[in-house]
Amino acid sequence: MEHLAIMKKSWGLTQKILSGKKKIESRWYKNKYQPFNKICNGEIVYFKDSGEPVTMKAEVERVLQFENLNPDKVKEILDKYGNDDGIESNKLEYFYNLFKNKNYCLLLEFAT
Repeated sequence: MEHLAIMKKSWGLTQKILSGKKKIESRWYKNKYQPFNKICNGEIVYFKDSGEPVTMKAEVERVLQFENLNPDKVKEILDKYGNDDGIESNKLEYFYNLFKNKNYCLLLEFAT
């Protein structure tokens, strides 16, 4: 199966993927949305910045899903996977504040 990930252009995430600084794509939800429980290892994700055409694709090597999150679990996930998600250590608190009230997290690790 193939999937499309639309990235927030101002965050420069597609460039981080291309440079290898971002090895994981994370999606954080209050409610379950696709591709939660819908994406598997070996599937392809196409990436595009918002308002731009598709510029790259990656194969999913591993899918990690987390449910019933609370602020402590969110912090654990960010501490463990934030660097591979392309989050600089000085921005962890910013992203923690964005995600601390989310209930679900999906992590897609790219094949290298």
